[in-house]
Amino acid sequence: MSAQNMNNTLLIGNLAVSPPLALAPMVGLSHTALRTLALELGGVGLMFTEMLSVTRLPQENVGASPFLMRYPEERPLFYQLFVSPGQDVLPAVERLHQLDAQGIDLNLGCPAPNMRKQGAGCFLTDDPDQVRNLVATLRRSTCLPLSAKIRLGISLDEPRLLDFCRMLEGEGVDLLSVHGRLHGEKFCRRPRWDWIGKVKTALTIPVLANGGIFCVEDARKCLEISGADGLMIGRGAAIRPWLFGEIAREIYGMSNLSSNDSAALHLEDIYFHFVRLLERFRPERRLGRLKQFTHYYGQNFTFGHHLAIAVQTSISVEQAVQRALHFFQERGKAQEA
Repeated sequence: MSAQNMNNTLLIGNLAVSPPLALAPMVGLSHTALRTLALELGGVGLMFTEMLSVTRLPQENVGASPFLMRYPEERPLFYQLFVSPGQDVLPAVERLHQLDAQGIDLNLGCPAPNMRKQGAGCFLTDDPDQVRNLVATLRRSTCLPLSAKIRLGISLDEPRLLDFCRMLEGEGVDLLSVHGRLHGEKFCRRPRWDWIGKVKTALTIPVLANGGIFCVEDARKCLEISGADGLMIGRGAAIRPWLFGEIAREIYGMSNLSSNDSAALHLEDIYFHFVRLLERFRPERRLGRLKQFTHYYGQNFTFGHHLAIAVQTSISVEQAVQRALHFFQERGKAQEA
């Protein structure tokens, strides 16, 4: 189906999501501040938390944990779990029921070194039978929609990949998000959207395509090549939080959204609004998250690396804000010259 004629509603189990655009789970980024910013700018239909340890989650203090902090408007929200071999997932699931989760996502794609040490993320997929048992346990323990996020595998092995994905569907996964790179591949490697298409063709559950989506044209090409039911956007959403709205209007025809494209936005205002949203966190939790966001958001500007460096070397949020103000003032002077 052409991306121009996509259905703008995604059915995940009994949950309807519109538009079919998801903010990806990202460590240090997919927290309440970025989720709220994306919601305010429009177009995001589904959100995910940062990955959560199944052993720590049951003891996390909702009032203090930056990972669990959430405001009522942040829905539908799926909580992403990472699991190591032999860990009991049932206490974590029960906690998510208490937290009013709209869904549970299983991390089977993170290739970070700390995941290797724990046998979690993409490294858990080395044992498909173990994953099968885990998914079956999750499915028995909840009526919530169940999703999983994967990469393409350790190598391009189509039968193995499709067998694994069919197994996930067969055990009760309602939604599969596929990052179009192999386990060991860096972000500089162009994602294989055509391989996401192989997964989409093999399954009956909805598939979200993830990887390499930074503008509307990227989104259009990805949908056309992969045939995916929707998109999951990660780094592109940290760089351009209004990207969801652009895609929703231009590809899914959702004209009811206000025009929040980059030409109509004051990028400086968005940045400092994000700073204000970080005030939801305890003071010691703000600076690191501001640094991480600025690393990406700075890419909107010709000399954005100057902004990123200035914030990265700050020792307090107050200093970071003053340095950011100076950057935008100097940028304004250069534009007027």
